[in-house]
Amino acid sequence: MRRLLTLLVMLLAAGVASAQQQPQQQQPKPAAKPPAAPAKPTAAAKPGPKSPFTPPAFKITVATEGAFPPFNYLDRKGMPAGFEMEVAQEACQRMKAECEFAAVKWDELIPGLLDKKFDMIMSSMEVTSERRKRMALSRRYYLSPGAFIAQKGAPFDGPPSLLRNKRIGIQKDSTHADWADKSFRRSAQLKRYNTLAEALRALANDELDAVFGDKVQLWLWSQKAEGKCCELIGQDIKDNQTLGIGVAAGVRREDMKLRDAFNKALGEMVSDGTYKKISEKYFPFAMN
Repeated sequence: MRRLLTLLVMLLAAGVASAQQQPQQQQPKPAAKPPAAPAKPTAAAKPGPKSPFTPPAFKITVATEGAFPPFNYLDRKGMPAGFEMEVAQEACQRMKAECEFAAVKWDELIPGLLDKKFDMIMSSMEVTSERRKRMALSRRYYLSPGAFIAQKGAPFDGPPSLLRNKRIGIQKDSTHADWADKSFRRSAQLKRYNTLAEALRALANDELDAVFGDKVQLWLWSQKAEGKCCELIGQDIKDNQTLGIGVAAGVRREDMKLRDAFNKALGEMVSDGTYKKISEKYFPFAMN
């Protein structure tokens, strides 16, 4: 009996050892995930609509006094406006320039230009030899000739020779006084006044037969209540040596390309009639 138990114990031990020697069954591995599909390429963002405006080639500031209507003045918003500013705006578009406008006191215009506070002056600045020495000047963009004004119905609406022996009012120390001295010193009674306004008041009071001065200023006065008595008479007076060659834009001497671009734009405006259309908005007669 003891042998039988011993034999059973030995058989059980051999079975356990055999079970431990067999390899353990491996658990199945989870199936690998299929590779992700490649991402579709993102479409490039479409550019926005193209601007219909040509980008400006450069930027400049145009200065004016803003105190000489209708050529230059300040509008209700305090911005420079008038005939000269419209000419400048049209020229800027043709030059492909972005232009800003600034109002500057008269005595500060040329110094400010030379100090590079702005780039161009358009302020009814007459061309003179002294100004040519300090800056570069464009071609003339307007000329207001000399003219006579007299009472309506006066018999002098013809050549200046009809005013011989007549009383002619002039503003003293002016280019118009210089021309009158040259032309009428011995043939008319020249009466000098401190201002053109004083001479025009004398004309309205029948103290003069005519006044000689700047055509635009005489015409503007005739449009006022106090000037309804009178009208421009005779022909325009143009004398380059005495009355000058007109008004031009001023730029620094190192900015000749800007001056040339302005001259080109102005020439195009005159040729295609744009200048005339602008002028007719302000004046009933040609200005160039």
